[in-house]
Amino acid sequence: MAKLLLFPVVLAFGCVVAGVYGMLHNQISYTVAPNYFHGFKFVQFQIPEHLHNRLGAALVGWHASWWMGLLIGLPVLSVALIMPGEKAYVVQSLIAIGVVCATALAVGLLALATASSTDSTAFNRAGAMHNASYSGGFLGILTAAAYLLIANAWLRSRLELPAKRDTTAKLISSSADPTTQTPPPAPPP
Repeated sequence: MAKLLLFPVVLAFGCVVAGVYGMLHNQISYTVAPNYFHGFKFVQFQIPEHLHNRLGAALVGWHASWWMGLLIGLPVLSVALIMPGEKAYVVQSLIAIGVVCATALAVGLLALATASSTDSTAFNRAGAMHNASYSGGFLGILTAAAYLLIANAWLRSRLELPAKRDTTAKLISSSADPTTQTPPPAPPP
């Protein structure tokens, strides 16, 4: 029950992380092609003229990506509910959010590298990175879910080990205790 109460809190955190990711991502895009923002994104997001700079690019990034935290967070955090206990749920959910960000960044940078070798227009390279990062975010649902399934199996195996050790220790100690041993059979007359 406590994990369900934590769900919206972690989801809200995921939205903040997605927004900050967009802000930082746009710093790379702005470096690649300032004209991508001046000729397109600043107008699209109605950024005031005095903010047509890196700060404006960061604002565009926030507005363009915070909501991805909802779309990606809902399935990822739902998978995370399989974690044993509230602490594991929160910790592993935060790591899964990091896995999504890493996946989105890797896909975006791969698209930028590919576009850089095939397209000489900076505007198109920034656009390719931008679009691919959304795809990377959705791919991140799968990579984060895979991570969570592996982490869950590992955590549960670690929780079972002490129980197995206790059982083994009890068996060993009971076999060493002479009061619990059966006496040897009596010799024949």
